[in-house]
Amino acid sequence: MKAHLIELVSQAVARLRSEGVLAPEATAQVAIERARNKEHGDFACNIALGLARIAKVKPRALAEKIAAALPASQQVGKVEIAGPGFINFFLTPAAYHAVVHTIQNSKDRYGHSELGGGRQIHMEFVSANPNGPLHVGHGRGAAYGDSLARLLDAAGYRVHREYYINDAGRQMDILALSVWLRYLELCGEQFEFPSNGYRGDYVYDIGATLHREHGRRLHRSVEDLFVGLAHAHDPAHDEEAHLDALIARMRALLGADDYRRVHGLGLAAMLVNIRRDLEEFGVRYDEWYPESRLIESGAVERALALLAARGFLYEKDGARWFAATRFGDEKDRVVVRENGAITYFASDIAYHLAKFERGFDRAIDIWGSDHHGYVARVKAALAAMDRDPDALTVLLVQFAVLFRSGQKQQMSTRSGEFVTLRELRAEVGNDAARFFYVLRKSEAHMDFDLDLAKSQSTDNPVYYIQYAHARIHSVFRQLQERGLSRATDPGRVDLNRLTETHETELLARLAQYPEAVELAAGDYAPHQLAYYLRDLANDLHTYYNAHEFLLKDDAALRDARLTLIDATRQVLANGLTLLGVSAPESM
Repeated sequence: MKAHLIELVSQAVARLRSEGVLAPEATAQVAIERARNKEHGDFACNIALGLARIAKVKPRALAEKIAAALPASQQVGKVEIAGPGFINFFLTPAAYHAVVHTIQNSKDRYGHSELGGGRQIHMEFVSANPNGPLHVGHGRGAAYGDSLARLLDAAGYRVHREYYINDAGRQMDILALSVWLRYLELCGEQFEFPSNGYRGDYVYDIGATLHREHGRRLHRSVEDLFVGLAHAHDPAHDEEAHLDALIARMRALLGADDYRRVHGLGLAAMLVNIRRDLEEFGVRYDEWYPESRLIESGAVERALALLAARGFLYEKDGARWFAATRFGDEKDRVVVRENGAITYFASDIAYHLAKFERGFDRAIDIWGSDHHGYVARVKAALAAMDRDPDALTVLLVQFAVLFRSGQKQQMSTRSGEFVTLRELRAEVGNDAARFFYVLRKSEAHMDFDLDLAKSQSTDNPVYYIQYAHARIHSVFRQLQERGLSRATDPGRVDLNRLTETHETELLARLAQYPEAVELAAGDYAPHQLAYYLRDLANDLHTYYNAHEFLLKDDAALRDARLTLIDATRQVLANGLTLLGVSAPESM
């Protein structure tokens, strides 16, 4: 609808230029907005206000000239000039009837556009450390990221979905230690398990697998492991330093090959778990990209060498630092520690450089809100490597807080006291979980109301929308049960019979769907589409309760109304699919 009006105005402006009314340089982008007040029409255009200064004509007078130059259109019934120079368009019923035919012809492609022009977007989301199962906080990033990727695909972008596997850092060393300690317990050793190790049941399971596969071959004396280290109750005890010392001892006692076996088993088990959770949640990736690839391929060294060559690395206190403050960061950042170990940040620099080296036009990172301070330093590194920092968009997601029976659930990966995404899905289902996760802005705090998500009431938005879709299918089942027929040829359906207020409002809502998809994609805001679907479902339920569809004595009106609700069914299904939510035929 908007595209058609933009074309009409563009043709009118071109005509005025060709006639000499407007100078050749008198150009401006045509913007069409929906009228806020129905009395002012369906759409409004303010191009006359933008061109008036160049044309040296009063905006209202120019608006009148543009309106007079508009090509004839069966979709525009009336054009009025308002205020200082707004062009208001009043559409004909035929314009909205055309939308129904477009939906019938496009089916699941209705709402898709070429807005993105095929530009390639690299999207990285979730990327949780593979040191434990995904919890409900990760679930929000998964639902948001996948829904946004679907929206961008529908808007004409080519989205590459990627999971970055942090498999080379300290957290994975802690997991390997935790697994090995549980293995030692199965070998009969007794000791005090570190309070800051990973303590969930999944660590026991991996330790048991290690014991089944290797027997006692990886057994080492715990005296050798703990000798000389401060006891947990010693005032001098430093928990994190104690953990690092245990990791170093484990590496020395096992040797490089056996350490890699323990580390690799923990990593593999967690990745299988994470992949399963995400795939069952409807989230699939084009690539799983390990941090170790960056290190083994020399990508980290190359990125640091590039920064050094451009004069942005320096030595201080035995470490190597990136001069991030020269690009607006609050302080400089260490990239290589005193002991020669590279930092997480050094790997992230190489990873983001690799994204653009792979040919992507833009990169979107979806991070937890606790990483907000990390944004400036990554953008600083891109700028230092002569890459456009604005080509990277970082979207922050607040972790969801789960409430069960009014009680807040605690989540701590190391202690094992957390609610997993798998448990949440088992309790409320994929559909409710995904919809509730995207119902609010990603950066907004979210309390996940478990009781509401499970309820079958109009207060539950996903149930309300899915019920609208199922209700339409029920109408068509009743059509067959009553032995009534329906015209399937669009040319035989007289949509002019749709004159009731509920019908014209529903037609107008259906016409808004492509715009809703584009706006949600452009604003990185799946919640906007969720709100649209809720409004569409409300229109359908209101229409259903006010009018009869299966009329026996008026086949023409019956066909028109069935065609309208069938188009509504299609749009509901299309929108739910973009949010990764099913569209059931019965409930």
